[in-house]
Amino acid sequence: MEYTDTIKLLKECDAGSKMAVSSIDEVLENVQATELKGVLQESKKHHEELGNEIHSLLIKHDAEEKDPAPMAKAMSWMKTSMKMNMDPSDATVADLITDGCNMGIKSLNKYLNQYKNADHASKEACRKLISIEEQLCKSIKEYL
Repeated sequence: MEYTDTIKLLKECDAGSKMAVSSIDEVLENVQATELKGVLQESKKHHEELGNEIHSLLIKHDAEEKDPAPMAKAMSWMKTSMKMNMDPSDATVADLITDGCNMGIKSLNKYLNQYKNADHASKEACRKLISIEEQLCKSIKEYL
């Protein structure tokens, strides 16, 4: 059971970190404020680094990585495109990223509770990803 929960939690974290990187990439070119762009680039770097750690843990457990669900990715892209076409402002970027972070935080906490028997390393990776998401929300709230 521990092994199964560990793999499932790591896969969800892997998909979540990839979704975050993809979402940041979608909006980055529209950012006007240098500070906001820096915050997003830094968060993207943290997501990528943690994603690499998660990938290493998956390899250690002989498990394959997980990409975000195609439907979730498509819906995110459509929402981002529509909102950015209507209002390509930093406030729109901050709103979209905040929504994404909140969905990520909610999902990751759900998976952390659902996969209670996961090993310590995978739970720590999940908590670290939640923390990165929470910090990003806090860092961009002034742009909302």
